[in-house]
Amino acid sequence: MTRAVVFAYHNVGARCLRVLLARGVDVRLVVTHIDNPNETIWFANVAAIAAEHGIPVITPDDANGPDVIERIAGVAPEFLFSFYYRSMLSKAVLDLPTRGALNMHGSLLPKYRGRVPVNWAIINGETETGATLHYMTEKPDNGDIVAQTAVPILPDDTAKDVFDKVTVAAEIALYDVLPALIAGTAPRIAQNLALGGYFGGRTPEDGRIDWRNRATDIHNLVRAVAPPYPGAFSDTSAGRLFVHRTRVVNAATRSEAMDRRPALRIADDRIYADCGSGTLEILSARLEDEALTASNFATLMEHGAMLGLERRDGDGSLMRK
Repeated sequence: MTRAVVFAYHNVGARCLRVLLARGVDVRLVVTHIDNPNETIWFANVAAIAAEHGIPVITPDDANGPDVIERIAGVAPEFLFSFYYRSMLSKAVLDLPTRGALNMHGSLLPKYRGRVPVNWAIINGETETGATLHYMTEKPDNGDIVAQTAVPILPDDTAKDVFDKVTVAAEIALYDVLPALIAGTAPRIAQNLALGGYFGGRTPEDGRIDWRNRATDIHNLVRAVAPPYPGAFSDTSAGRLFVHRTRVVNAATRSEAMDRRPALRIADDRIYADCGSGTLEILSARLEDEALTASNFATLMEHGAMLGLERRDGDGSLMRK
């Protein structure tokens, strides 16, 4: 049996670990993370899957520490796999397996190298992404490609929708190529790094909405950070407004000037946002802990401006102060 060490976390880690086991790989050790109590945990537990199969698990603070290196060397792995493990691995770790170290990345490399590739793809309005299995080097996400599976991004897909597709794409890519990888016949395709770029991590503050932007750009931001991610938001005099779902009613062209003053309005019991260019319907939102509806939106407007906007005379809409 082919011996492997697996660094894994999240749903991709869970599904890909199951693929290795289903294909008969002898997983000698699983390295994972302890869940952060300050993070919303909505994904599968890799350690629990390893425990089901009697596989030893470690959760080191430093994945590159001498104790970890010694532990891995002691099981003499042929392959090392990293499936959504969150820490960079050093050359000393990557050199331990005799037949190579491979990573599963959530994009169609060389596009969207780096952090949170699904979220960035949605923010940038991509219509396709996927999963890529590639050899690991000291530089992130730039090694030779072994397998790749694409999935569509639909216009209203949230990051959770797309991440679920990418998880299946990762499972398919690994399952299909694993026999060839074990046999030594899998392809190794060098990346043309000029065809893609590197993207960094995101913080909750990056979800702040600028209503002066195009409706399409705001819609992409909303769905890219929708729950279980922190959410897109605006600060208002009545508290923080989180916008969870939107629909583009009128999309402006990219060349159209963004010089319209943003406004929120109610029509036919629906809430609309006239953005810097284009219009959104706000389908789901909450103000602090209360769901936002057309009826309580109107009531809230009697007590204070929302988004720094004020009521416009005559038609019940709101305009920037």
